Amino acid sequence: MKIVISGVREMGSHLARMLSGNGHDITVIDSDEKALDDVRSLADLITVAGDTTAFAVLRRAGVRRCDLYIAVNPDENMNILSAAMAKQLGAKKSIARIDNNEYLEPNNKEVFIDMGIDYLFYPEKIAASEVINLLGYTSTTDYVDFSNGLLSLVVFRLEATSPLLGKSLAELSGEGALNEFRVVAIARGGLTIIPRGQDEFFEDDIVYIISRKEIARNVAELSGHRNVEVKNMMILGGSRIGARIAHELQNDMNIKLVDYNGERAYRLAEELDKVLIIHEDGRDLDAMLEEGLTSMDAFVAVTGRSETNILAAMQAKRMGVKKVIAEVENLNYISLAESVGIDTIINKKRVTASNIFRFTMSTDVQTVRCLSGSDAEVMEFIVKPNSPATKALVKDLHLPEDVIIGGVVRGDTVFIAKGDTAMQAYDRVVVFTMPGSVAKVGDFFN
Repeated sequence: MKIVISGVREMGSHLARMLSGNGHDITVIDSDEKALDDVRSLADLITVAGDTTAFAVLRRAGVRRCDLYIAVNPDENMNILSAAMAKQLGAKKSIARIDNNEYLEPNNKEVFIDMGIDYLFYPEKIAASEVINLLGYTSTTDYVDFSNGLLSLVVFRLEATSPLLGKSLAELSGEGALNEFRVVAIARGGLTIIPRGQDEFFEDDIVYIISRKEIARNVAELSGHRNVEVKNMMILGGSRIGARIAHELQNDMNIKLVDYNGERAYRLAEELDKVLIIHEDGRDLDAMLEEGLTSMDAFVAVTGRSETNILAAMQAKRMGVKKVIAEVENLNYISLAESVGIDTIINKKRVTASNIFRFTMSTDVQTVRCLSGSDAEVMEFIVKPNSPATKALVKDLHLPEDVIIGGVVRGDTVFIAKGDTAMQAYDRVVVFTMPGSVAKVGDFFN
């Protein structure tokens, strides 16, 4: 697929590296020649220097022949204009990053469709939704619903109290557990393992499980952590993400939002009438203790500064807060943050990439999730009539070794996939795959 990316700041460079690694032809446009030099050193791609809203520059980038145009400049107006121009010039699909939630309202979205823009995405809203979802599953490090909520991906770190420790996958199967869920991967020491029968579970493993939605919380407690209802939460940072989380949850729990910027704190106090806004430096542990940090069920650090978020989250964890989430935008810090006991890491680039990735697939992909703690993806496909998947049992499909079918949904009926599972046309199938097989896996369902 030929993809043109407009804007090479953090999100653009992340997408360029990820998509070029999956075999796509990538062209990147930006007016900053140094930034173009930097991204060219990281990935195999073509760069074009210039204004992304100039017809001559778009033509030079080959927009009229591209399959997908992605506008991720810092300025949303530039993104909307360049995405609309790209579509008019011949791009098959055109998508744009925005900062304004009003644009996503149903009546307003029609305006952008008429302009030729196929999809608008608001990274801060996506990230906030991730946090809100995770607060319902405090014993997980990641959680995603698939197939209209019938199947779930449950990700957790194994604690010393986990009942899985020392057991093999074969033992779990013998206990009948694998009729209700399927272990699709284990991350250990920076490596992702596709588990086989004799593979055992160890403390600090990150385990990835596809399960029926109704037992997802029970599955999550295999981590050794009990799921806790969040009634009291502290948010550090009045960023767009922090403000959106507070706005969405202010009627459901007691929230304190801490921000060091007095002007922003005053504005948020006017906008969030059910949230206690505190003008304070969240790095000051004494101040946080005075504001009741130890009585919180959850702590969310979303200041926009990775270092501050990591340090504050570590403090909260040491003070006994049960669920700690930190926004870490510097990709180099993610492994560090995961290794120091922070429960969940949120990264806007990663969650946005999941939303964009499905546009690069030739098959009917409903959902894509780029996983934290691993370089793998989980995808949801709809099985096409007469596709290879309809002509053989799972065990006879000859899937790549790093691909696992986790679950199948047929109407309202859910199957945890096994070797003798037979798929039918229009089934929804949730698949775990490593990067090397992303391009191949869709062919089985197409």
